[in-house]
Amino acid sequence: MFRQFREEVETALSAALSSLDLPTDDLGVEEPPEDVPATLASSVAFRLAGVVGAPPPKIAVDIAEELSAEGYDYLAAVDTQGPYVNFHVSDAYYDDTLESAATDEAYGRLPATGDSVVVEHTSANPTGPVHVGRTRNPVIGDAVANLLDFAGNDVERHYYVNDAGRQMAVFTWAYETFDEDDLEGEPARERVEYDLVRYYRKGNAFLEAADPEEVERAEAEITEILQGIEEGDEETYARVETVVDQVLGGMRECLERLPAEFDEFVKETRFMFDGSTRDLAERLKETDHAVYEEDAWQLELDDYGFEKNLVFLRSDDTSLYTTRDLAHHEWKFDNYDRAVTVLGEDHKLQSGQLRAALDILGNDVNKLENVIYSWVNLPGGETMSTRKGTGVMLDDLLDEAIDRARDEVETRLEGRTRDDDLDESDIDRIARQVGIGAVRYDIVSKQPTKTITFEWDQALNFEAQSAPYIQYVHARCCGIADEAAAAGLDASEADPAVLTTDAERDLLATIARFPAVVETAADDLEPHTVATFARELAEVFNTFYRECPVLDADEEVGAARLALVEASRNAVANALSIVGVEAPESM
Repeated sequence: MFRQFREEVETALSAALSSLDLPTDDLGVEEPPEDVPATLASSVAFRLAGVVGAPPPKIAVDIAEELSAEGYDYLAAVDTQGPYVNFHVSDAYYDDTLESAATDEAYGRLPATGDSVVVEHTSANPTGPVHVGRTRNPVIGDAVANLLDFAGNDVERHYYVNDAGRQMAVFTWAYETFDEDDLEGEPARERVEYDLVRYYRKGNAFLEAADPEEVERAEAEITEILQGIEEGDEETYARVETVVDQVLGGMRECLERLPAEFDEFVKETRFMFDGSTRDLAERLKETDHAVYEEDAWQLELDDYGFEKNLVFLRSDDTSLYTTRDLAHHEWKFDNYDRAVTVLGEDHKLQSGQLRAALDILGNDVNKLENVIYSWVNLPGGETMSTRKGTGVMLDDLLDEAIDRARDEVETRLEGRTRDDDLDESDIDRIARQVGIGAVRYDIVSKQPTKTITFEWDQALNFEAQSAPYIQYVHARCCGIADEAAAAGLDASEADPAVLTTDAERDLLATIARFPAVVETAADDLEPHTVATFARELAEVFNTFYRECPVLDADEEVGAARLALVEASRNAVANALSIVGVEAPESM
């Protein structure tokens, strides 16, 4: 309803400004300051002060007098407060919000846009287990994909696999060169990537410390693997693929725990073997930006604000990761309306150069959007490195989150009043939902560009701004609905007119905003704003819960409040689903 109300406000305001011969290009419609009692307000009077030559409060009054609220479904009244023109909703706004949110389990989902969007995220090199330092990428990436899907887009989730670089050549060489007896320690887990990463670490340690002649021989073998891949030699690639696919399979199992699932794993060798990388390099050579310097083909990108050239072809005519990624992106442009990539802040320069190169090649780079994130640290600031074997693995983080959540759940069971006979399997389920939800929410609720430190006490706090706090609201809604059903209370014929208290109206008003929150968050690629909304909704619901009993009210009020509980349940569940957090039915 909020989106429709906003459209009505913009229509009425534009009409008033036009009748006053004032510009309508910037309406300044926004949610008002806390001390302004309106659903929407316009700050347009500030902008027009210089045009009209009058103080903003006077202009606001003139505009309000020209505005008519007649003929609209949700716009009921207009007034002013200082320089703001304020817009108030009708009873129909609350009535329709309650009916829509209480009866539609998909409440908040936007109509289909017709746009196809590919979201590429994670794309960690298949060299070993996923570590905590990389956790922000799949969490944010999955939330961005969920958000775009909920906003009506046809979304595919892709993982771009680096299976052609030096790291994979080193890994393949080490896997073929060393025996189990040569490796240090046992695998940290009984999963394939934990086993094979020991070969990768052994190979890197050997190249750093072995006799120079032995290193030279090893480097020759590694170079041979790289050249074989570049030439499309099937036997060489089969050797590399043996390692890549095994490690990637284990990494997928880890990521599915978050969960972060993918529609396609796109390998970079695809764009080498089909000739598109070679074709792209030839096209780049023909551009005015191409130069041959320091035994390599490069793009001069001064016109795009980059002092550093982009190398796209070595002297031996072998391609680089960026060259193959350019071909990858042109493939995206051919197959999707939009291409969204989630990248760490260390890829800022590379992504900017890639965008410039795509523009030089004549692509519509407006189809390309990036979400840049900073790092996740643990208390103490451990340095993460798969090559050296340092850092905390994502599996360990999730295990600890579940263990801590289980302890908290078991503690809270002692004072629990809801009688639904939770057994061990229920406790296991709740611990997983709460533990992993805490990790995901703590990461996605922060602005991506801010470095964050994961703190257990904050993430698992049932009483603070955390996933468990919001999840508990959903479980509470389910509990109320179950008790109401047992008592024979029916919300299907609820009369919204009896919901007159501030707590009830505030909750309805908050629920009404949800579709607009989804719309804005999707436009800006900012799932953290949905996380913020979910927390705000939980806070408003808890006020309602304290002040507005459902089962102890008279039947008419109880039915309407039950409908409001069901509306809250749907809104909370869908907000949590966007950020990738499960909504438990009991806790």
